[in-house]
Amino acid sequence: MFDDGSVAVPAPDRTALRLLGDRARPLTRAGERVLPAPDALTPILPEGGLRRGSTVVAGGPGGTSLALALGGAAVGARSWAAVVGIPALGLLGAGELGLPLERVVLVDEPPAKAWSTVVAGLLDAFEVVLVRPTRRLGASEQRRLLARARDRGSVLVQAGGRADVWAEAPDLRLTVVDAAWKGLGPGHGHLQARLVTVEVTGRRGAARPRRVELWLPGPDGRLAAAADPLGRPATTTTSAPAARPRREAEPEPLQEVG
Repeated sequence: MFDDGSVAVPAPDRTALRLLGDRARPLTRAGERVLPAPDALTPILPEGGLRRGSTVVAGGPGGTSLALALGGAAVGARSWAAVVGIPALGLLGAGELGLPLERVVLVDEPPAKAWSTVVAGLLDAFEVVLVRPTRRLGASEQRRLLARARDRGSVLVQAGGRADVWAEAPDLRLTVVDAAWKGLGPGHGHLQARLVTVEVTGRRGAARPRRVELWLPGPDGRLAAAADPLGRPATTTTSAPAARPRREAEPEPLQEVG
């Protein structure tokens, strides 16, 4: 009645799978060699976006959020993203930062010995692969992943985690060097937005560091150019009006310090 024995399953034909992937993956036109980035970051990126075949590291306080915002802008209507080994990822926050959850695949942390093999396979199929390695990767592993990303036109993004993961410097490094939450008063209030300073360094066109102030997140949960928590543009510095004479009886105003 029932066959409870083992069933032999033929091994997959890797050559056939590679040919199928080549046919399914859309061709990259010359004008698409750079994936889009959030508008607030384009002024400090060497090419205004993320070059296909590159490695990007987003670090510092808020590095994961920064990486998610980068991935959200880079994933277009026809592309997908994979997130590898970030178990505490907040999907609601990722969606608010612009990552299209309907085109995101979550992958559990691979075994240490198979990590680079799994990530290399994902670079074959996804335009953006976000990772957070838990160990330092050797130069040969890094070169293998970079070669795969260049061959397939994908972008490998490290979302937070250790700063010394890669044996060689990545193509682009975005670091949150300063961060301050807004919305809290003395004993009251709630967190509304976080003002951060992001520094961009890297190789070739990114050798000269550049900085920009951003809201990460802003009041709507998204990354935005520096503005106050109510969404108004940041004020510019102007000449202060001449101070009016103070009457003797007028009390000295309190000043906020710290």
